Amino acid sequence: MELITDRYSSKITGTLSCYDRIVINGTLPEISNAQGMTSYLYKNSIRIFDYPKFAEPFRNQIRENAETIASDNDIEIEFVRKKKTRKEDLISKVLEKRGNYPGLVHVISVMESCPTYKPWHNKISHKTFLKPDQSKCLTYYFYFIDEVLGLCYIRVPTWCPFRLQIYLNGHNWLASKLKEKKIDYTMIDNAFDYIEDWDEAQKISDSLDVKELHERLSKFAGKYCPVYKSFNQRYHWSVMQNEYATDIVFKNQRDLQLIYSQLIKTAIHTVKPDNIATFLGRKLHGKYQGEVGNNYHVRIEGTRIKHTMGSTSIKMYDKFGKILRIETTSNDISFFKHYREVVHRDGTKSMKMASMKKNIYSMTALADIMKASNRRYLEFISTIEDNKVGTKKLNKVSKKVKQNNRTYKGFNFFDQDDENLFHIIARGEFNIYGFRAKNIRKYLHEKSSSQISRILLRFKKHGLIRRIANSYKYYLTKLGKQIIAMGMKIKNLFIIPELNLNYNL
Repeated sequence: MELITDRYSSKITGTLSCYDRIVINGTLPEISNAQGMTSYLYKNSIRIFDYPKFAEPFRNQIRENAETIASDNDIEIEFVRKKKTRKEDLISKVLEKRGNYPGLVHVISVMESCPTYKPWHNKISHKTFLKPDQSKCLTYYFYFIDEVLGLCYIRVPTWCPFRLQIYLNGHNWLASKLKEKKIDYTMIDNAFDYIEDWDEAQKISDSLDVKELHERLSKFAGKYCPVYKSFNQRYHWSVMQNEYATDIVFKNQRDLQLIYSQLIKTAIHTVKPDNIATFLGRKLHGKYQGEVGNNYHVRIEGTRIKHTMGSTSIKMYDKFGKILRIETTSNDISFFKHYREVVHRDGTKSMKMASMKKNIYSMTALADIMKASNRRYLEFISTIEDNKVGTKKLNKVSKKVKQNNRTYKGFNFFDQDDENLFHIIARGEFNIYGFRAKNIRKYLHEKSSSQISRILLRFKKHGLIRRIANSYKYYLTKLGKQIIAMGMKIKNLFIIPELNLNYNL
């Protein structure tokens, strides 16, 4: 398969896959829930109903620490009252005046909802304990430029259990590494539009050191929320939200726009739920209860199409009209599965496919999985974009094939039976896991086993599927994927709409 990156290589400056937005949660494991905090109070001989009195000094320490940090940096803490005020806009204005050198940028305080606890006595069991509660508390946002991670913020609530939230951007981290290695680059917002050595930049991106990241996160916690040390615990860091982007940077806007409108138009009409599952490395089955669908949106930065499956999505947009970005986003990385060690309830361990852990040490494997998702999407749009080659192959597969004195008729995209076969063979789960004759028969109840075998043989003789050696499993070939996608596109997006238009006239 010829990818867009190869087809338009003369018009492309470079390609880069990299983490983009990353939001990390920090929790103190022993007191991160009401039961744990209850045990902590009992262990330290503190009455449950004295909890507010116990927690109040910590709140005051965080406020004093914030005021000291702001004062030492000649910054006035800005209290934001309006909910619709975008913090990013406030920071952008500060950066325009301040510049992008390392150090504290700004401190914002807001009243926001945060988890906490309240004392409770159960009159039936006669037990006294803490219950989880939710209320508003004063919360600080410290925006700063780290010499390694670039522009970040840390969200620090003033109420126990002091759950932190840290934002960083993988492109900013990569920029600092490129600067360290003296590799020239230019950026537009959070995207590179020029890198002196794209291949070296990709190697650096792939070498993200999670241990180094862990150390920096702990350093931020010690500086902006030092009260956690009173509990003699360390923060546990987990991934709350992340984005992984593949950027195809064109030399000028015109080159991208010549193909982008066609890509968007085709993707809107051809991407189905099982395709979305395939992009994300999942199998769509009848028991799946989450949301699956497409969304089209026009923004200042560019036109975007987004394909969603539950907590995870993959989107494509023309960033600033010059960069074709494919981006996989997840609000729950346990959505993805990979081969890892699993500890069972009885204490035994085994290696198996399992949901990804949310801790930050999963980020190395997560990058590989998300890059693969972007790659599958790139392959899909590359297939549907090449009209000339696809049409030529479509003509080829429409003709009959003679072999060993037998004739196998060609495929007709206007024949209802053939069209149904294409839809079945191209199902998302078959693209990932392959299929056997018995899988096909589930969708063709009226066909006998021998008829199913002849159908598969017909597909095989036309080069649309191939059989795995020493097995009864088949996969769509690259030609098969391209032919089916192109055939459906020509019929549904061009011929039928055009005939319908002429009929109405």
